[in-house]
Amino acid sequence: MDRIARGRLHRFVALGSTEHFSYDRNYYKMTIVIILVKTPLWLKISGMRVSKEKAAENRDRILKAASRLMRERGISGVGVDALTEAAGMTHGSLYSQFGSKERLVEEAVADAIAAKGQELREGSTLGDYVSEYLSAAHRDEPGSGCPFAALCCEISRQSQGARERFTAGVRGMAGWLSDRMGSGIKQRQRDEEALATLASLVGALVLARAVSDSKLSDDILRSTRKRLER
Repeated sequence: MDRIARGRLHRFVALGSTEHFSYDRNYYKMTIVIILVKTPLWLKISGMRVSKEKAAENRDRILKAASRLMRERGISGVGVDALTEAAGMTHGSLYSQFGSKERLVEEAVADAIAAKGQELREGSTLGDYVSEYLSAAHRDEPGSGCPFAALCCEISRQSQGARERFTAGVRGMAGWLSDRMGSGIKQRQRDEEALATLASLVGALVLARAVSDSKLSDDILRSTRKRLER
C-alpha cells in the first residue's frame, strides 16, 4: 500500500467515518471497509451521569408509590403488578432496584416514616399536632397519612427489617412528643406521657377508620382529641 493510500486510511480512521476504500495495485485489488464510530468521551461521561440519575429517580418513584399504596390498601393488599403500574415501571425495574418485595416493603416503610417526619414543624405545639392528627381529613386520606396507624395491624407479620424500621419510627415519634410535654415534670414522666399519647392517637385513628358508622367514627376522633387536649 503506497503512502497516499495509507494517509487516506489513517485519516478515515481518525475521523471515525464510515467509508468504502478501494486500493488497486498491479496484480491484486484490495477492498477495505471501515466501519468505526467513535463516541466522544464527554458523551460517555454524560450518559453515565444521566443513567445514575435516572436510576435514582426510578427508585424514588417506586418507593413513593409503594408507601402510598401500602397505606391505602395494606401491605398484603398490594402486589407487584399494582406497584409497577402505579410507579409507571416494569417488573424488571422493581426487582433490579430492590431484589424482592420484602426488601421493598422494608424501604417503603422507612420512606413513609421519614416523609411524615419531615412534615413535623419544629415550632408546633402538642395541641396543634393532636388537632391535625385526629381530624376527619387525616382519617379519610390514609395514603398520605400516618404510617403507624395505616400499617400497625400488619407490621408484626412482616420481616425483621420492616419491624426494625417501624420500631425506629415509633421511638422517633415518641421522642418528638416527649419534647412537647410539660417542662415541669421529669424526663421519665414525659417519656411515659409521650408513649401514652402516641398509643392514643394511633389507636383512635385505627378505630375511626375501621368502624362503618360515620357518626361513631367522628365521635372517636372528637372524644380522644378532647381527652388529649386537657
